[in-house]
Amino acid sequence: MKKLFQTFGIFFVLAVSVQAQVTVSVVDFGLKPDTRENAVPYVQKALAHCKANSVSTLTFPRGRYDFWPHHCIEREYFEAATQDVNPKRLAILMDEMEGFTIEGDSSDFVFHDRMQPFTLDKCREITIRNLSVDWDIPLTAQATVLRATNRYVDLQINAYESPYIIEDGQLVFVGEGWKSAWWGPGSVMEFERERRIVVPQGHSSMAAEGGNYRAEELSKGTVRIHAACKRTPVVGNLLVLRHSRRDHSGIFIIDSKDIRVENVNLYHYPGLGILAQYSENLTCRNVRCVPNEKKERILAGHDDGMQVSNCRGDVTVDNCEFHGLMDDPVNIYGVYVRIVEKTDDHTLRCRFAHHEIHGLHWARPGETVGFIDGETMQPATTAVVKSFRKIDAEYFELSFRDALPKQATAGNALENLDWRCRSISIINSHFKSCRARGLLITSPGKVVISGNTFESSGSAILMECDLDYWYISGPVDDVLITKNIFKSPCMTSMYQYTEAVISIFPQLPKRDAKIPPYNKNIIITDNEFHLFDYPILYALSVDGIDFSNNRLSTVTTSNRFITANTD
Repeated sequence: MKKLFQTFGIFFVLAVSVQAQVTVSVVDFGLKPDTRENAVPYVQKALAHCKANSVSTLTFPRGRYDFWPHHCIEREYFEAATQDVNPKRLAILMDEMEGFTIEGDSSDFVFHDRMQPFTLDKCREITIRNLSVDWDIPLTAQATVLRATNRYVDLQINAYESPYIIEDGQLVFVGEGWKSAWWGPGSVMEFERERRIVVPQGHSSMAAEGGNYRAEELSKGTVRIHAACKRTPVVGNLLVLRHSRRDHSGIFIIDSKDIRVENVNLYHYPGLGILAQYSENLTCRNVRCVPNEKKERILAGHDDGMQVSNCRGDVTVDNCEFHGLMDDPVNIYGVYVRIVEKTDDHTLRCRFAHHEIHGLHWARPGETVGFIDGETMQPATTAVVKSFRKIDAEYFELSFRDALPKQATAGNALENLDWRCRSISIINSHFKSCRARGLLITSPGKVVISGNTFESSGSAILMECDLDYWYISGPVDDVLITKNIFKSPCMTSMYQYTEAVISIFPQLPKRDAKIPPYNKNIIITDNEFHLFDYPILYALSVDGIDFSNNRLSTVTTSNRFITANTD
C-alpha cells in the first residue's frame, strides 16, 4: 500500500509538471495573422483562458497582428516620467499571472491610436519574446529639409504616414483618433541623412526667436515654416517633428518580479519604451529600441528606451541596441520626495516635486525610509513606515512606527531604501546616436558597465542626483566601467548635466569641503576613447575614483578618426 501511494505521488507530480508546460495559440481563439482584424478581444480571451488553466505559453504564429483601441481595457496608472493621462488604454494586460510566456515567433505587432502595448501588473516569472512593436501612423513625425534660410525652411513630409493639416497657420498632425499640434521650431531634432546620427547641437536646429512660426502648404507634402531662425538645418538632412505627449509606455511593468524581455524590437512607442517601477529582477536581452529602417524612419520611441524607477533586485541589459531616441537609452533611478509638514509626532505630509513623478505608491508598511538633508543631500537617519495614504496625485501622508526624528522638517527629503537595485549589469550593448545621453545610473548597488559601444550625442554615462528638478535619488557606491568603446558622436550635443563623456555630477545645493562626498568607489579601466576635443571625465563629490589603463585617441573632426595615440 505504501509503495502504491509513493507511485501515485510520483504520477501526481509528473501530471502537474506536464500541465504547467501547456502551450496554446491565439489561433485557437479565432485570431489569425495578416488579417488586419482587431487582435485585442481575441488576446484578452486567450489570456483569460491561460490564467484560469495555468497555461505556460501563448504563441502567435508568425505574421502581422493589428491592435486597435476598441475593446482595450482601460485602467488608471501613474507611470514614472509619463504624463498623467488617465485612464490608460491597455492592449495586452497580464494581471496577477505567473510562470507565463508570450511567444511571438518573430511576428509584427502593429498598434493604432494611443495605447499601451504590454502591461504587467502584479506578475511573476513572465517572459515576452520574439516580436516587434510598431505603429502604422507614428506618434511623432519626420521630414526632409528641402530648403533652409534664416526666414523660412521648406520641409517634405510623408503625408501618407504622417497626415497633417494647416490650422490657423499652425502645423497640426492628425492620426487614428487623435489630433496633435507640432511643438514648433524649438523642438526639432536634426539627423544626418546618410549616417542617421544627430548632428552636433542637433537638439537646437531651427530654433526660432520666441518660438513663433507660421506654416504654409506649398503643395501636398511640402510645407514652408516661416520663422526667424537663429540656426538653420542642412538641406537634405532629416528632422524629427515632435507633437505628441508621452502618455503610455511600450512595456509597463509594475509590482512584478522576475520579468524577462528577449528578442524584442521596439520600433515605436508613445512614451518610454520599457518602464519598470516597484518591481524586482528585470532582464532585457537582445532588445532593440531602434527606428524601423524598412519604413525609412529615423525616430524610434518618443523618449527613453528603458526606465527602471524605484526597483530592486538585479537589472540586466545584455546585447541590446538603442538608436534614434528623443531621450536616454537606459535610465535607472530612485525618487526623492519633499517633506511638506509634520502633522503629528508620527506623521508627515509629503510631496512629489516633479510633475512627471506624481501618483506613485511611494512606500508600504514595514519599508525603511531615509531622511535626507535638503541642503547637503546627506543621509541623516532612518524610520520604518507604518502606513501610506494618498491625498491626491501630488501629495501623500506617511505614518511611522516610532516618533519622528528631528530631521523630519519641511524642506528636507525622503528616500525609500527598500527600493534600490542590488546589482545592475549593462553589457555588450550599443548606444547609438540619440538626442540626450547614453546611460543614467543612480544606484548604491553593484554596477558593471562592460563591453559596450557608446555613440550618444550627450554624455555616454551620467550619474546625477538632485533635489531641485528631477528629484532623482541614489548615490553610487560600487561602479566598474570597463572594456567599453566611446566614439566621437559622444558629447556633440551639450544636453543637461553633460560636463564630460563620463559625467559624475550630483546637483548639490550646498558645496562644502567638510561635507562627505556624495558618491564613492568608481573604477574606470581598460576602455577606449576615440573622441574630438571633449573632456573625458568630470567627477564631483566622489570618494575613491580610479581612471587607469584607458586608451585615448583624438579625431580630426567630431566624427572622423585619425591615428590613435595611446596615453
